[in-house]
Amino acid sequence: MQQENLNRDIKLRQVLMIALGGTIGTGLFVGTGGNIANAGPLGTLLAYIVGGVIVYSIILSLGELASVYPSTGSFGDYATRFIGPATGYMVFWMYWVGWIVTVAVEYFAVGALMRRWFPEVPITYWVVACIALIFLLNAFSVKIFAEGEFFLASVKVFAVFIFIVLGVIGILYQIYLHGIGGIFANFYIDHPSKDLQEGLFPKGVSAVFGAILAVIFAYTGTEIVGVAAGEAKNPSVAMPKAIRATLWRIVFFFLCSVIIISVFLPMTDSSITKSPFVSTLERIPLPFFGIGIPYAADIMNFVIITAILSTANSGIYASSRMVYGLAQKKMFPPIFAKLNKQGTPVYAMYLSMACTLIIMFGNDYVQNGRIKEMMEALINIISFSVIIVWISVSIAQYNFRKQFVASGKSLNDLPYRAPFLPLIQFIGISGSIIGVIGAYMDPEQRVGAYLTIGYAILCYMGYYLTKDKWGYQHEQGL
Repeated sequence: MQQENLNRDIKLRQVLMIALGGTIGTGLFVGTGGNIANAGPLGTLLAYIVGGVIVYSIILSLGELASVYPSTGSFGDYATRFIGPATGYMVFWMYWVGWIVTVAVEYFAVGALMRRWFPEVPITYWVVACIALIFLLNAFSVKIFAEGEFFLASVKVFAVFIFIVLGVIGILYQIYLHGIGGIFANFYIDHPSKDLQEGLFPKGVSAVFGAILAVIFAYTGTEIVGVAAGEAKNPSVAMPKAIRATLWRIVFFFLCSVIIISVFLPMTDSSITKSPFVSTLERIPLPFFGIGIPYAADIMNFVIITAILSTANSGIYASSRMVYGLAQKKMFPPIFAKLNKQGTPVYAMYLSMACTLIIMFGNDYVQNGRIKEMMEALINIISFSVIIVWISVSIAQYNFRKQFVASGKSLNDLPYRAPFLPLIQFIGISGSIIGVIGAYMDPEQRVGAYLTIGYAILCYMGYYLTKDKWGYQHEQGL
């Protein structure tokens, strides 16, 4: 007998780990190298600070909505209810496409990292192995997904913590050997070239604004805790704790990691095709070890692969729940709302995984072996789609709060009350727009913006063409 409703089987410790480790993936472990190469160390650090402020304001808004309406449809449900059904439909599909493209990037990132040990093995072999593992973690029950994600996230959280500890020791040792100035050598370019100018921003201030879009990709996944709330036990308790974990992660993991990488890895040696964590461990000076830590780079390479698998695991989970949410609202064929005996929307999962394969193997960059260009192009599309989703969360929460107060209810009745309204909405929306404008300044990133806008228009068209086809009944307001 098939189930009709999703199981609330995600435990508090798993929700906290999803919040803590959900973002730590390709964006941090691999993309940071590309950011430093493009914007320089200081520019990258500033971009991560700006991105952190933006994403935290979004999570505050999401926390309030998810504690009142813990739905696996999350952003799409909130946009449908508090902005409009057409926008909600678009947000469902925008978040879905962002994740299936992310999973495609993660698969190829694993293949690229495996080349360190198996340079002769084609990347596609590793992609197939990743697909099989992610399928096994998602195809059965949400308990298996949550436990698998807890393990994978725990590994990368612990590894980043150890990396930061080693980095702090290395920085102190660098100061001991070369004085305080030794740790700032990479932050200032004093030998300009045709590609780099002298100063703190070797490629100009505009490169910093362009880096914000890439940093938004790095922070992608933070909001997945809102999706998990729909299958979490006691979400009104879990969400506030998850929000606090998000702030700690942003401040500690991301910023500390970027500082350590910047100290030891020159921007001229940074690249999106090699993890800056691995390169840093190969260069870091430590007492009694000399330059580099034996086998540390190989260990970190393994950890990064684990982290990327974690992100892919979360991506298939989130994208399948978006399709399920649409079908449950009768905005998509009802077969995609069907659950197996363990309460998993398997048909929604099959659709998401199939579309990921189409993106990967139908990509011209992949067919021509241009993995670097492929990853950069897909990251732009992911970032633009996530920006639209984040903006919708801010607007939905603002409208929810207005209606909640207008109905005569007390804010003290909210399970979680987001602070600093309407400041957080202003920061979330304006910061996201700044990221878009900054990206538009880079001609190479404009294509991603045009594709995302075109996709949004198609989503609106899809809503109006199909809104009466499967019996959708609009739920508005509180």
